[in-house]
Amino acid sequence: MKRWYGKLLGFFAGAALFRTNPLFGALIGLLVGHAFDTDWFKLRRDNPYAALGLTSDATDAEVDQAYRRLMSQYHPDRVAGAASELREQAEIRAREINQAYDRIKTLRRNR
Repeated sequence: MKRWYGKLLGFFAGAALFRTNPLFGALIGLLVGHAFDTDWFKLRRDNPYAALGLTSDATDAEVDQAYRRLMSQYHPDRVAGAASELREQAEIRAREINQAYDRIKTLRRNR
């Protein structure tokens, strides 16, 4: 759980707003707070540069360097002896890095 304060605020705000039935209001507020804590309402934009920790004005050399640095850190073979959770997280992150790098290369080739 990354954030918790939205749930707490929603719980108290819901209880205060629904004075006739504070338990119902608290539950509704808790659900709304959970939605904000988990970024349900956040716009998801595909930004391949953010996955590599770069901005869109990065040079090709900077993109290649960031890709190599991140892949050396998150490559699944590098964490082969780690716990299964860490291996899965590394595989997911390596997949994201590969997709971002491929997307950047495609965007730059089509310019």
